Amino acid sequence: MSLFLSTPSALLIYHNKTLGIRTHTVSTTATTTKKIRVVKPHIPRFTAQIADLAPAASAVYGTLLLGGGLFAYTRSKSKGSLLGGVSGAILMATAYFLMQVPETKDLGDALGFGSAFIFSSVFGIRLAATRKLIPAGPLLGLSVCALAVFISAYLQDRI
Repeated sequence: MSLFLSTPSALLIYHNKTLGIRTHTVSTTATTTKKIRVVKPHIPRFTAQIADLAPAASAVYGTLLLGGGLFAYTRSKSKGSLLGGVSGAILMATAYFLMQVPETKDLGDALGFGSAFIFSSVFGIRLAATRKLIPAGPLLGLSVCALAVFISAYLQDRI
């Protein structure tokens, strides 16, 4: 808060920084006083942590797993990729819905963490076995990023 007198003609400005409200009191003569209230717009501050992004990460990650599985199936008729994509999407959808309820949020975080860990392992093994960067490399990177988000969310909920 700041309070100051700017001129001898009694222009009094009261400023509340936390609310963003500024009140001007103008004394034109000894008997008349006007109050002018100026409200500054509120500027939103984004203070989200990585753990707050866990539900969105599970939705995006599940969608990408499903899309990747469907793409691999249409391209090479790989039933394993289709099964992996569908099961990953189901696991991530379950984790997403569990994260929406405060009582089951830690269970959703744990399910997302476990699923991302399994998919990171599968894509890491596939990358090491084939030595081909595409498609296992980007999927491994995506899985490790999702894993980091779910670890952060799980630890934040537990502590």
